[in-house]
Amino acid sequence: MSHRRIPASRTSVRRAGAVTVSLAVAVLTLGACDSGSSSGAGSGSGGEAGSAPSAGPSVIVPGKPGETAATLSAKDAQQQRTDDDSPNSADFEYVEKMIPHHGQALEMTALVPARAKSTKVKRLADRITAAQKPEVGAMERWLKAQGKKGERRAGAEGHGQHDHAGMPGMATPAQLKQLRAARGEAFDELFLKLMITHHGGAVTMASDALSEGNNVLVEEMANDVVAQQTSEINRMRAMG
Repeated sequence: MSHRRIPASRTSVRRAGAVTVSLAVAVLTLGACDSGSSSGAGSGSGGEAGSAPSAGPSVIVPGKPGETAATLSAKDAQQQRTDDDSPNSADFEYVEKMIPHHGQALEMTALVPARAKSTKVKRLADRITAAQKPEVGAMERWLKAQGKKGERRAGAEGHGQHDHAGMPGMATPAQLKQLRAARGEAFDELFLKLMITHHGGAVTMASDALSEGNNVLVEEMANDVVAQQTSEINRMRAMG
């Protein structure tokens, strides 16, 4: 029995901060394979007696950790080798939820100029605003490019407070009311506390997208969130 290997494909998404799963494709060519034979077992020259005819090489694809390997046909293996970054449900869920998540951060930073005392807090709020407004625009354009904007956005927003619970780090209405009423050092302290929690939730959401999503553009956006907001969390903790 002869063996040959088809080069392994690279995974469609390379996830930062998550376990990288390489899709190694091993091809085992079954013995007594006569491509032109349509007869029963044992037919064809050079075959072993009593062996079943083979429809072609079988391809064993190792599964992710905890999953069993899959056996594919040669045709399916060829398709597996092509890069496919089609968005999956995790990609859509991340983008749909991160847009309103960022929206609340921008709502909070809009309160800073008239209420904050600390120059550092004001500068931090400016950086957050400058970063997250373009990110919201990029995510909205991504949804539009998928042709799912109306359907998916309406579905996500239609859940109201129920969906709110699925976005970690979000400030409650009572906390936002308290923030609006605060001034000076009290505002600075509460703003940092709420924003640290808010950023932590965004990092969690982005990490989940990197682990479970499939789209390259969503991966890039999630990586940006992890890097930028982790840095800002550290900065805010030093300010507190």
